[in-house]
Amino acid sequence: MDYTSRALNRARSADGTPIAYEQRGDGPAVVLVGGALDTAAAQTPLAELLASHFSVFTYDRRGRGGSGDAAGYAVEREIEDLAAVIEEAGGRARVHGTSSGGALALRAAAAGLPITRLSVYEPPFAPITPSGRPVGDHLARTCELVAVGKVDEALVLFLDLLGTPGPVIEHMRDFPGWSELAATAHTLPYDYAVMGDGAVPVRLLHQVAVRVMVIEGGASAPSMREAARLVAEALPRGRHRTLTGQTHDVAPHVLAPVVAAFFAS
Repeated sequence: MDYTSRALNRARSADGTPIAYEQRGDGPAVVLVGGALDTAAAQTPLAELLASHFSVFTYDRRGRGGSGDAAGYAVEREIEDLAAVIEEAGGRARVHGTSSGGALALRAAAAGLPITRLSVYEPPFAPITPSGRPVGDHLARTCELVAVGKVDEALVLFLDLLGTPGPVIEHMRDFPGWSELAATAHTLPYDYAVMGDGAVPVRLLHQVAVRVMVIEGGASAPSMREAARLVAEALPRGRHRTLTGQTHDVAPHVLAPVVAAFFAS
């Protein structure tokens, strides 16, 4: 992705890190928070569908795309990054988070950011990987690989955590899109940090005061669907919604009207 060709704006996070964002549409502010490996570009299809009703902000999370980074990562820094984008959006905003971006948005809401309404799609809480190895094992190994520049291996390990079959991963490595994924793989430890130990953070969710819609795909893995239900149940003002036939890779044209209706209600 050539970020120099995009008309990026930049917010300034609390620690001075520049956070690149794009804005499209007109109306109440909506900020989209991407998941692991995502840049603002990955959120473009959903943003364009929502832009007929809202002023939609997409941004490159810390360390990705056109955004900067800083030593000494902490989840609090990413919460401050989102706060900076919300400030650019007018000081208050509706927020939608996808996958681990949804987990980050939930943590931000619990921290008291000026989020007026929140929707999340399948925040991937699950304490054990399909292979039975604790999530913490993947985190430690990923950090080791990133530290020595082995981002391709870190990406393979992440895809393994998702349950992607080995032959499929090898096939993916032959396509140009692999290099784009590898370009953000050094930030995978950030998403692991956002997810904590992988378990649904019930006590933290009890602190979320705003209305939240937790969305899952009806064709997603049973563990993903169960996690979405548990998140919704733990939220004081949570509701649960299933999109029939959808998986974790949700179709934007199916998701957009559901999010738009919730944000407009």
